[in-house]
Amino acid sequence: MSVRRRTVLGAGLAAVPALTSGVAWAGDGAHPRVTDPGSYISFTGGAFSLVGAPVVVSAEDHPGVVRVAGDLRDDLERVTGVRPGSTIGRFPVLVGTIGRSPLIDRLVASGRLDVSGVRGRWETSLQTVVDHPMPGVERAFVIAGSDPRGTIFGAYDVSYGIGVSPWHWWDDVPPVRRDAVYVRPGRWTQGTPAVRYRGVFVNDENPALGTWAPAYFGPGKAPGHPGGFNAAFYEKVFEVLLRLKANYLWPAVWGRAFAEDDPDNHRRAAEYGIVMGTSHEAPMMRGIEEWNRHATPGHDPYGGTGEWSYRRNPEAIRAYWRAGVQRMVDQGFEGVVTLGMRGNGDTSLPDGDGIELMRQIIADQRRIIEEVTGRPAAETPQVWTLYKEVQRYWDRGLRAPDDVTVVLTDDNWGNIRKHPAEPRPGGYGLYYHFDYVGAGRNYKWVDTANLRNVWDQLHQAHAYGNHGLWVANVGDLKGNEVPAEFFLTYAWNPDAWPLDRLPEWEERYARQNFGPAQAPAIASLLSAYGRLQARRKPELLNRRITLSDTGQVVYDDQQTPYYFAHRELERATDDWRRLSRQADRIARRLPVGLRDAWFELVGYAVTATANLYGLREAEFTNLLYARQGRAAANARAAEAEQALARDLALADHFGTSVANGKWQGFQTQPHIDYGDVDRYGPNAGWQQPEKDNVALPDVLFPAVRRIDLPEAAELGVSVDGAEDTGEWWPGGSSRRATLPDFSPHQTRPQQYVELFNRGRTPFAYDVSPSVPWLLVDHPRGRVDQQVRLEVRVDWTRAPAGRAEGTLTVTGAGESVTVRCVADRPSQRHLRGFVEAGGYVAIDADHYDRAVGEWRRIDGIGRTGAGMTPWPVTSPRRTPGASSPHLEYEVTLLTPAEEVTVWAHLSPRNPALPTDGLRYAVSFDDAPPQSVDITEGADDGLLNTTWARDTSDNINRTATRHRLTSPGVHRLKLWMVDPTVVVQRLLIDVGGLPELYLGPVESRRVG
Repeated sequence: MSVRRRTVLGAGLAAVPALTSGVAWAGDGAHPRVTDPGSYISFTGGAFSLVGAPVVVSAEDHPGVVRVAGDLRDDLERVTGVRPGSTIGRFPVLVGTIGRSPLIDRLVASGRLDVSGVRGRWETSLQTVVDHPMPGVERAFVIAGSDPRGTIFGAYDVSYGIGVSPWHWWDDVPPVRRDAVYVRPGRWTQGTPAVRYRGVFVNDENPALGTWAPAYFGPGKAPGHPGGFNAAFYEKVFEVLLRLKANYLWPAVWGRAFAEDDPDNHRRAAEYGIVMGTSHEAPMMRGIEEWNRHATPGHDPYGGTGEWSYRRNPEAIRAYWRAGVQRMVDQGFEGVVTLGMRGNGDTSLPDGDGIELMRQIIADQRRIIEEVTGRPAAETPQVWTLYKEVQRYWDRGLRAPDDVTVVLTDDNWGNIRKHPAEPRPGGYGLYYHFDYVGAGRNYKWVDTANLRNVWDQLHQAHAYGNHGLWVANVGDLKGNEVPAEFFLTYAWNPDAWPLDRLPEWEERYARQNFGPAQAPAIASLLSAYGRLQARRKPELLNRRITLSDTGQVVYDDQQTPYYFAHRELERATDDWRRLSRQADRIARRLPVGLRDAWFELVGYAVTATANLYGLREAEFTNLLYARQGRAAANARAAEAEQALARDLALADHFGTSVANGKWQGFQTQPHIDYGDVDRYGPNAGWQQPEKDNVALPDVLFPAVRRIDLPEAAELGVSVDGAEDTGEWWPGGSSRRATLPDFSPHQTRPQQYVELFNRGRTPFAYDVSPSVPWLLVDHPRGRVDQQVRLEVRVDWTRAPAGRAEGTLTVTGAGESVTVRCVADRPSQRHLRGFVEAGGYVAIDADHYDRAVGEWRRIDGIGRTGAGMTPWPVTSPRRTPGASSPHLEYEVTLLTPAEEVTVWAHLSPRNPALPTDGLRYAVSFDDAPPQSVDITEGADDGLLNTTWARDTSDNINRTATRHRLTSPGVHRLKLWMVDPTVVVQRLLIDVGGLPELYLGPVESRRVG
């Protein structure tokens, strides 16, 4: 039988440490063929028809297996319209677990079912068609698992293959109806997961999920805590996790206690086959809210003082922990026990950070585990999560017992803080974020993950041997479907998803949810969406971060991070508007039945983010215009208010119209009013708008301004580059009006002059150039509110060298002279990237020569690709001679004794056991200058230097170089450490403008 190439990708997964679950394998005579999910399903023909086939399971199997057989029947009916039965016929589907299902074990014992390569593995399934498996059965399709979760994953893999989205309930995704569904001949498997425990953390769930879930599923069952999440809610979480081949959950913690909010929660997890854990701040199988609900100052239920302090209240806390482990034993659910201790409320321990105290805490916890379980502690899975300040214990030499899995973390913004540096029997894990509340600013509203960045970080974790337990903070879960699914897919088999298959993954995701017709267009849209969101979290669109003259980080929460210069704010907004129009075109082409799913999975996030960019552009343009007294100021205020109204209308549509109101109350996350200290207090810089822990509806912040205009016309002139200072002429600046220099090599947006009215009466204007080589696109006309006039140079008439001319602007009885300078250098001996305007801008992937091995990661940057040394496990290198580096040929035209090279890099942390994270730069044959990109940043304390890098999603560092003369030079970027990702290089020869993204890439010649 011939098999398409995509069905065997992922074969040959490299061996992983002993603590992980195993490896995938290639299909051969003894082993099943490893496939992508569902690749053995055909809609044109095969060895077994699934239409109407009964789905049969033994009642003696695990409850989760019995339950998933029912889901498979439902899924087959969704796709085919025919309801399968549950009793054996001539052509049944047999579902069961090896060693647990009499149905399956009889087939194995009789020699009818070959389970070699599956039996004894972790969470591994087999799908195969068997002829004459038992009397009265002509042919059966068998789904067998090495253990109950293996069986469950195998059944859901069939559901995926027939076209049922894992998100069918969470996002109202209807499958494509099929008259014919077949299984291909052969023995099939999805292999054994590379990461043993794979799951999510439902977190930061107020207001969205916290509002919607109790209203939809009913209140929590703990007295006095109606906002708790009950078992009906968690059933839906468990199901989607299993459909995504996840097995692990940290439950919601914002005022919620999994065990108390519904006594059935743990039992339901066990029935579904989900492994329960608790977050980094909640040790010993107890959510921190279980303490907070019952401990008061001076009292707790364990005879203590109520303090969450191991120094002052140890006996009570040990009793509290003991009860958590005892509950796990008594209720018989599968759990991974969190060790260690942090402060109450996701803070550092109030008892200080002494190593001896933490060593004692962990030792006492393990003693409790042994006493309660009656087994050695090593037989109970345990983790110690090095989140935030906890990593300092590790860095100072404290080690967990060998059998404990040490969970390493990112910095809350998607940049891993530490990779494994020493092998250990317990292995390592990863805690990663797609949602965050804390320093810098919360990001909770919509998905902002760039899959290229996620891939880079997960690939590094995999390459460095981190395979024990991966968990991602997914916030409300709904809204983070793309990164959550990718995270779990990658954790299953990292080697199946190399960098060049990311577009295929996006198209697969699009096809699974929206069908094949629009899948390529949707995949392209998803990729562009992730790249644009990576520029900046939407919650930060009213914060500009700068450095003072003394190097201090300065926040301004009433300013756009984008600049008016180079039309940067306009261009960033236009990028989103184009994406929104693209999304609208796709939506119109989709069947009506997919419109709800589209809005939930893609349309809302794209449209609402584009609208927010338009809101911010109108808002900050209004504030500029109001300061300048422009007649257009009030219209911009109205645009901002209309955008706010549309934002609220989109959220209302999500709740009241989509899926017949199923999601009422969900889209309530504020995202606009951050920084409004006067409205909701001193935490406004980072915390969501809220009062008394209840989220507030968004308002415009900063508030727009309206102005009163005189009746008479009054001329105002603004020139390109002056808006960021607010200058205007004739009355708004003491400096001479001057346009940025013109160059035949410039790539920046065309220079312009803006004429505006400061009154209500329109007026005529005239613009007169002083030299014939200056061209104005509309030199005469009428100003109602304002007009923008682009100015160009006719280079066939401009003199060589630097030449100066002026534009005289007249109107409403006033006159303003604008200075213009044209710089026309010799066209001889130009090579590489050519200076214009006093700078050279280079995208890092546009090198002239690469020495050593480098990898281009397309789309990882804020404006394009990034370059990184390869492989990521390479040793540190001393830069120079033939060591790995990238070379860029540049032509500098301005004589300058010193130039500055700014490197824009992804904001990585020193994840390796070296001093910092370094690269080096040199010109020509000069010695390389080494730079530590993490200097001054603290990814544990989350200081303002770190927050600036992560908020801006870029690390900016500079080196200064002395050059003997202008002309052609060779800029070299040297590898020092692996894992560095360089996005852009900017050479400042004296004219580099201050911009958020940096200038458009320079012209390249030769």
